[in-house]
Amino acid sequence: MSVRTARFEAPGTLLNTVVGTATLDRGMRLFATLVVTGLTVLAAQVSIPLPFTPVPFTLQPMVVLLGGAALGPRLGMLSQVLYIALGIAGFPVFAVSPLPQGVLRLLGPTGGYLMSYPFAAYLTGALAERGFDRNYRTSVLAMGAGLALIFACGIAWLAWFTRPVPGGLDAALRTGLYPFLPADIVKICLAAGVMPSIWALLGRRSSFSGDSRP
Repeated sequence: MSVRTARFEAPGTLLNTVVGTATLDRGMRLFATLVVTGLTVLAAQVSIPLPFTPVPFTLQPMVVLLGGAALGPRLGMLSQVLYIALGIAGFPVFAVSPLPQGVLRLLGPTGGYLMSYPFAAYLTGALAERGFDRNYRTSVLAMGAGLALIFACGIAWLAWFTRPVPGGLDAALRTGLYPFLPADIVKICLAAGVMPSIWALLGRRSSFSGDSRP
């Protein structure tokens, strides 16, 4: 077995494996991080306001989790810190909302979800770095852990820091969890297959390259 093939069998991030640790300079790290930040911005624009909750339906959580898994914990977290920093600076990167763009958005009903993104990316990235993204079942666990953190922070914010409707925790669950859970379970099941598929493709290419050597 070649050294290149063996590299795919050891835990590590997808970014490190594809680029190679020796050549992973600061420029490449920054580029990969900015790509995930940009994808998070684009995902925020695909939002569906719902009449019964102040929290819109968006694709952001899946980008956050997949980005964390691909980049690893530190760069995944950084990508979301940059995203929030752009929003605080007033750039139109947050989802459509009655609240204006800027720091006030973090104080609104969706503030808990937004502020959880760096930590969810870190958690998913840390699990992926340990090989959870190589297998579908463990990939589901990694993605599910990150999504659970997003929901926990979002619901806590709705229940105890903002009150969109009277009722505290019960109202927060009704407006911030239950309407989104079925669709997010489906999204988790779909997203969890992305990373194992990429690893399998890379492994097949590596094996083919190794087998073709004299």
